[in-house]
Amino acid sequence: MIYDEPRFLPGGDRYITVEFGNEMNLELNFRAQGLAAAIAEARIAGVIESAPCYASLLVHYDGDRISYASLERELRGLCASLGSSDALTLDSRLFYIEAMYLDPWTRQCIDDYRTSIATPAGKQKEYDPDFVARINALSDANQLVRVHSGTEYWVAALGFWPGLPFMMPLDPRCRLTTPKYDPPRTFTPQGTVGMGGASSCIYPVATPGGYQMFGRTPVPIWDTKRRFDAFGDSIVLFRAGDRVRFVPISQEEFEAAERRVAEGTYLYNVVEYQKFSVGGYKRWLSTLDATRRF
Repeated sequence: MIYDEPRFLPGGDRYITVEFGNEMNLELNFRAQGLAAAIAEARIAGVIESAPCYASLLVHYDGDRISYASLERELRGLCASLGSSDALTLDSRLFYIEAMYLDPWTRQCIDDYRTSIATPAGKQKEYDPDFVARINALSDANQLVRVHSGTEYWVAALGFWPGLPFMMPLDPRCRLTTPKYDPPRTFTPQGTVGMGGASSCIYPVATPGGYQMFGRTPVPIWDTKRRFDAFGDSIVLFRAGDRVRFVPISQEEFEAAERRVAEGTYLYNVVEYQKFSVGGYKRWLSTLDATRRF
């Protein structure tokens, strides 16, 4: 549900959480990102940074410069000034990210999990893409590739590992959902493209994880050395409010991109300085038949 009024909750002595609802949907995330933009523009003394999540916003502040009560008053005022999300226009870069779907690396990871984990999930006979396709009433894994790569993804938040984007499809015809692994894997290849619940992600490094896997990208989204201009002054490629479009590639193209990454010559395909109109997006949604798949 979407709350009638935002809820303000303390997070220790340096954080305040603003909750807009208890669902995972774009409307709540637009509100969270709209408030984050308003906070940055307001330059409230004592506020250090903010971090949007799906339905909330975490605000980091210096308690020696502003009290919890004072900050809550400031945030309530900003929330009241935002009005309808339809009026929001947010900064949004668009990244075209190469990805090999139905790749051999995540397939090997899945096979290893099956042989080492003696659980119902481990005994599951279907390969992850086939499973995700079936439970979403798709014809096969190839249609899963068409559907998943058929939309831009909205970067709603970053976590659970630094730089990992939690993304939601902007085209409702590409909405999918799937359960996560139980228990999780102990290993996921770097660059894995996967899904848990209704959220897609890219794993920035090799790490444990529980999302269903059906692709991999050679493109770094986390680089402590900042070898590529696309990172700017950050070691993390994405920011909340960015958009991602997956571009299906072959294994030969994957390996060629991987070589360019190793050489430091890879060029990111990113459209900078774009604006995302929430109202315009909603008007576009009204023209679609959300029940039709690609």
